[in-house]
Amino acid sequence: MQRKATALDVAKRAGVSRSAVSLVLNGRGDGNVAKESQDRIREAAADLNYSPNPIALSLRNQRTRVIGIVSDEVVVSPFDGNIIGGADDVARAHGFVTLVMDTERDASRDESAVETLLDRQVDGLMYVTVGLKPLDVPQGMLRVPSVLANCFDSSPTPRLHHVIPDEVSGGREATEHLLQLGHRDIAFLAGAATSPAVPLRIVGHREAMAKAAIPVREDRVFMAGWDINDGFRGAMKLLDGVSAAERPTAIVCANDRLAIGVALAAARLGLTVPRDLSIMGYDDESRIAATMVPALTTMALPLREMGAAAMSMLLEQIEHPAQRPTSGGGTGLQANADLETMVPCRLVVRESTGPVPAR
Repeated sequence: MQRKATALDVAKRAGVSRSAVSLVLNGRGDGNVAKESQDRIREAAADLNYSPNPIALSLRNQRTRVIGIVSDEVVVSPFDGNIIGGADDVARAHGFVTLVMDTERDASRDESAVETLLDRQVDGLMYVTVGLKPLDVPQGMLRVPSVLANCFDSSPTPRLHHVIPDEVSGGREATEHLLQLGHRDIAFLAGAATSPAVPLRIVGHREAMAKAAIPVREDRVFMAGWDINDGFRGAMKLLDGVSAAERPTAIVCANDRLAIGVALAAARLGLTVPRDLSIMGYDDESRIAATMVPALTTMALPLREMGAAAMSMLLEQIEHPAQRPTSGGGTGLQANADLETMVPCRLVVRESTGPVPAR
């Protein structure tokens, strides 16, 4: 059996000292080893299929190379688990593993989950939620490098960095897409008032309408809920018994399940999508948006991107402790900009939106 390459083999192949190999492959080459030598070391390591022993490396660095992730229910969520997927991709690429605990929406379990992970000597912590929401940050997260994904520190003086979707631009881009198709009478089924994302998406919708110099009818924007039956009732309120000249030509929905309800209401009333009514969703939920008939145009939440950005930020804090963020001013989403990263949503155009119908 072929002998496994060692750091000394890499040093001989690259024509450098063994200590130089250790510095470069442990991430401490800059400032200690010339760039040309660093390149030769990495090339030699790749040729020899050599990588540092992770256990020995963790002992030297006094690290476990394990990241603890606490979620409210992301592990069992139909699509927000992609946040953890994106985070895990980045962690594994940097030689870390993730350990996930789900509290199943029981906030009383937050502190114990964090303490359990700290007892396992994790190098850092991430909290992930289903849906944008404020978080009472468990105190244990303040003892190690930590970051929040899809949630934000609810304290008057936020202490942890958060990575969230840019909901204002998402709401704005959804409405702009319909405006570009010629729609002017656009309704907005806005979800539930308990979600911090809802008012932000409405702000984006209003901004797009204002930019187009189109007044927003207040009866066209209202809280509907999140489920299919909520979308059905909201659409019937807007469409049933209303003449073609008076009904909206397009409806923006706060999630894809609402959009299903709107499509069912349109079918009940004999309306064809998108010939008579354009429907815009939000989320790009797996196994829903792309498989609807017609396939749903929607705003895709950047779930994997948020997870990846949060994990990259967390690993940077671990590798460079002096760069850990300090407390910022403000409250909730008005926190210090240094503690906030917003990831843009993405417009996915399919068949449920089309030109404004002739009246």
